[in-house]
Amino acid sequence: MNTRTTPPPGHAPSPDQLRAPYADALLAHAGRDWLRLNVPGHAAAPDSELCSAFGTRVPALDFPPLLDGLDLGEDTPLDEALELAARAWGARRTWFLTNGASQGNQIASMVAPALGRTLVVQRSVHSSVIDGLVLSGLRAVFVQPSVDPGQGIAHGVTAAEVRRALERTPDAAAVHVVSPSYFGAVADVRALADAAHAAGVPLIVDEAWGSHFGFHPALPDGALALGADLVTSSTHKLGGSLTQSAMLHLAEGPFADRLEPLVDRAFRLVQSTSASALLTASLDLTRRALVTGTDRITGSVEAADKIRGMVRALGRFGVVSDGFHRFPDITAADPLRIALDTRAGGITGHEARRLLFRDHQVMVEVATDAAIVAVVGAGSAPDADRFLEALHRLPAPLGDRAPGSGSPAPERAPLRLPGPGSARLTAREAFLGPARVVRAEEAVGMVSADTLAAYPPGIPNVLPGEVITSEAVEFLRRTAAAPGGHVRGALDPGVSRLRVVAS
Repeated sequence: MNTRTTPPPGHAPSPDQLRAPYADALLAHAGRDWLRLNVPGHAAAPDSELCSAFGTRVPALDFPPLLDGLDLGEDTPLDEALELAARAWGARRTWFLTNGASQGNQIASMVAPALGRTLVVQRSVHSSVIDGLVLSGLRAVFVQPSVDPGQGIAHGVTAAEVRRALERTPDAAAVHVVSPSYFGAVADVRALADAAHAAGVPLIVDEAWGSHFGFHPALPDGALALGADLVTSSTHKLGGSLTQSAMLHLAEGPFADRLEPLVDRAFRLVQSTSASALLTASLDLTRRALVTGTDRITGSVEAADKIRGMVRALGRFGVVSDGFHRFPDITAADPLRIALDTRAGGITGHEARRLLFRDHQVMVEVATDAAIVAVVGAGSAPDADRFLEALHRLPAPLGDRAPGSGSPAPERAPLRLPGPGSARLTAREAFLGPARVVRAEEAVGMVSADTLAAYPPGIPNVLPGEVITSEAVEFLRRTAAAPGGHVRGALDPGVSRLRVVAS
């Protein structure tokens, strides 16, 4: 059961949610006439390079932690801000994170060993979850997501698949899944929670891309409202806070008493002792904006709907979410995510993203070999016409093909996701054990010592402890060679060498 006290979308928020106590206290603190003889080092330098670049306002708000009137003592403005956030998202307790949702995923992996020895985890989780496995030493049983072979993208997992994984994992600690996906596919969190709870374990949801869920009638419900126990929320993504700020929410449920002290201790392990006041204030302001911003979010949804509608009408490109109904693990789509099939229009996603950036000053979130993903922040109103014009002025180097005219020619087929290699070691054993560096071609058949992930989205294609396959090497090298391509964890930009476990 969640404890959300924010009214349903469309209703007036409670008066306390109109406040931003930490942000207001920070502004008041910065407005006083201080003689700054403390860190940060720019504090007493109004003629600094920072002030020249950003103006005096941003550096003036950059205060360190542990200040009376902000976050030191009892019932501080920070405590109030955290309580308001917990109520807004329906949590028993919320933590503000200043190292992104990656920090939340790492915390979740670190507390799980207190509940069991093995994490049942969606294979297409973000690489930070695998980093958490390295930190915790947990074993993992992976549940494979559905894959769209035409687009070469992974979606989610079903409750039935999770139940089967739990049946063969008697020492399960928790279930860790992703919803929504990078492409906006929303999982059946209610059914996943029921499956986890029936096995006596909590459900952890990486809801990095869904911090805005539940704050408007057109948006899906948030994971906490659907029974999740611990939820990572990358608030800076579509919620609107500053980059690197995020939240971690604990539900009021059967595991709350056990998890709360563990999460609090793990939070202190990985949170900076110099947490940014600017990032923290942005989380406070974003919570207020989401709670009070129904009309603004309506404009955001309308802008995204307009783009998808015009793409369909013009007929050159495809809308990826139009095919979500074919996958049993997908129950809804995030309306603020615009995933477009660019290969249907004769151009790879990587090339489309590069040309939009270079020739039109249009930035989209991510590209794959077959698609691009544009996002509309909750409360923002982008120029839909400008994006549509730039999109349809892109060249078609792969050739024209009308939608529905059949499969693309082999030379135009999208780069497919490689299947995972077999697991030989835990992530921690492989990552921290003796290793050596070999040429990528020689690494095939050996055990990886690193996490390798096409980034973004940062979903690992090779895990520490997994056997490296020829398909994975080809995929990663072709990704790295694509315009804007990057492989997180690679030793060099071209993925010519790999680190493997020394035999």
